[in-house]
Amino acid sequence: MKPGTLYGVGVGPGDPELITLKAVKVLNQVEVIFAASSSKNEYSLALENAKSHMYNGAEVLRLDFPMTRDKQVLRKTWEVNARQILAHLRQGKDVAFITIGDPLTYSTFGYMMQTITDMAPEIPIRIVPGVTSYQAATAAAREVMAEREQTFCVISGSEGGERLKEVISRVDCVIMLKVYRQLDRILDTLQELGIKDRITLVSRCGMKDQVISKNPEELRGKEVPYLSLLIVKKQ
Repeated sequence: MKPGTLYGVGVGPGDPELITLKAVKVLNQVEVIFAASSSKNEYSLALENAKSHMYNGAEVLRLDFPMTRDKQVLRKTWEVNARQILAHLRQGKDVAFITIGDPLTYSTFGYMMQTITDMAPEIPIRIVPGVTSYQAATAAAREVMAEREQTFCVISGSEGGERLKEVISRVDCVIMLKVYRQLDRILDTLQELGIKDRITLVSRCGMKDQVISKNPEELRGKEVPYLSLLIVKKQ
C-alpha cells in the first residue's frame, strides 16, 4: 500500500486568526491530526488554536511528550510516538502533526520528522510554515525587528543570558524565547551589559490575557507565563 503523507503544520502563535489558508486546507484534507501535549496533562495549545478551523471530522490524537532534558527519555518518547504516527501513514492515511508557531522553529515536530525519516525514509513529508511567536509579538508591541542594513537573531533564553552575551555585540535586535523560568537571570545579564532601555516582554501573545511590558524589571521575582519572550534592541 502506498503510504500516506505526513504534514508538519504550523497553526500560528496563539491567536486563532493567525493561521494560514494552507494550514486550514491541510487540516481539512487529512484523515488524522496529531497534537503534542505535556505528559502531565492532555492540554494542547496547538489543538486549541486550530480546532475552530477543523470541520471535516479528522481523527484527533494526542501525543505525550515529557518536559525533560534527559536525552535517553526524549529519544525513547520520539520513537514511541513516531511508531504511532507511522501506523496510520502505513495504512495510506494522510496525517498532520500540528505545532504552535512554526513546525521547524524550536518545535517538537523537528525531532519527530527526523525520527520518522530515520525509521521510514520512504514516507513523504511536507511542511506548512506558520506565523511565529516573535513575529506576532513584535507586531503586538509595534517593535521593528530590522530595517535597512540592521540584523536580528532569535535565541533561546531557557538557560539564562549566556547566549545573549555571545550575540548582542553582533546584531541590532535579539529575540529571546522561552524566558519564563530565567527572567531574573536574563535581566541581570542585561544590566551587566548596560542595556536598560528598549526591552519589551510579551506574554501569551494574541490571547485574551496578553501582556506587553516595556519595563520588564517590574516583573522581577514574579512568575511569568510559559509563553513569554523578550525583545531586546540596542538602539
